[in-house]
Amino acid sequence: MSIAPAYLAEAASDALRRGRIVGVGALAVVSAELADADAMAALETHSRAGLIITARRAAVLNLANQIAAAAPDPEPVWVDRPDWLDLPGSRAVADPVLDLATPFKGPFRTRALAADTESARAAIALAKHAGLIPAVYAAPLAGVEAALTCPADAVLGLPPAMARVRLSSRARLPLAAAEDTEVVAFRPDDGGPEHLALVIGSPDPSNPVLARLHSACLTGDVLGSLKCDCGPQLHAAIAAIAGNPGGGILLYLQQEGRGIGLLNKLRAYALQDQGWDTVDANTRLGFEPDERDFSLAAAMLRSLGVGSVTLLTNNPLKVDGLAAHGFTVTRVAHDLPPNPHNAAYLATKRDRQGHLL
Repeated sequence: MSIAPAYLAEAASDALRRGRIVGVGALAVVSAELADADAMAALETHSRAGLIITARRAAVLNLANQIAAAAPDPEPVWVDRPDWLDLPGSRAVADPVLDLATPFKGPFRTRALAADTESARAAIALAKHAGLIPAVYAAPLAGVEAALTCPADAVLGLPPAMARVRLSSRARLPLAAAEDTEVVAFRPDDGGPEHLALVIGSPDPSNPVLARLHSACLTGDVLGSLKCDCGPQLHAAIAAIAGNPGGGILLYLQQEGRGIGLLNKLRAYALQDQGWDTVDANTRLGFEPDERDFSLAAAMLRSLGVGSVTLLTNNPLKVDGLAAHGFTVTRVAHDLPPNPHNAAYLATKRDRQGHLL
């Protein structure tokens, strides 16, 4: 039985997340975060595995001045692993949270990816899609027993340029601040996590709808973290929409940590404790400052019949993200007072990410 490449890419993401060896293009790879001695032994059947990291992580390690590592993002970088670089040591190369514990890394030698460029790019994309640190151990696929193999171009097409969603279920959900609320659940076609829309009141989709795109934040929304402003923004948005005569829609998107996932967000928190701001923490991990896919929000709003929004946000990227998918967007300011724990975080969003605070 043949399996469509798109489904193979989704299966490969799941296998990588489980710590399995996966064939991606011409390479066999295993997550640098999850690899153990047995996985490395199976991967290194015929040759010593290298470590593939992002160009952003390579810049942190001062490797970007080497010719083989000089390609701009999004090209990844292959770091050779000499005999002295064991599994714990090479894992520290991938994980910046270990930078202070193992500060003397190197000297390292990179090699040109050449024919492996597309496979390496796909391997990094797969790690990101799986919510893992974007770093993998890699060796030539030939002769390595992989859980499954997937064409590189199929991985690079995951998720698609325009997300597709299916409206799965809807039900009445009275909220403390908005009793007249309906929750609408969506499943994305790429097999990722489910997302919710809170339809508050009776918004008229023939007119601009008051809306908020809210990225899930377990620490802020549920636990009441003071490190960010997510929880207060969520509750203030619900109250503002409930108080609007026409109601509106809040999208609750499972894009934790600007799209890097909960565990990587917690790693970013650990880096912030070491003195890095939120942007540097993400890039030291090997991610872009913002990894979110706004086509997902666009697909959900379209499914609800909405084509024009009045958007509660201070982030121009959200305005541009929806506008790029054909929406008419008018911005409404949505900011809250800082507290002693998030003042620096908000200043970074303003000064380095262009938030209108």
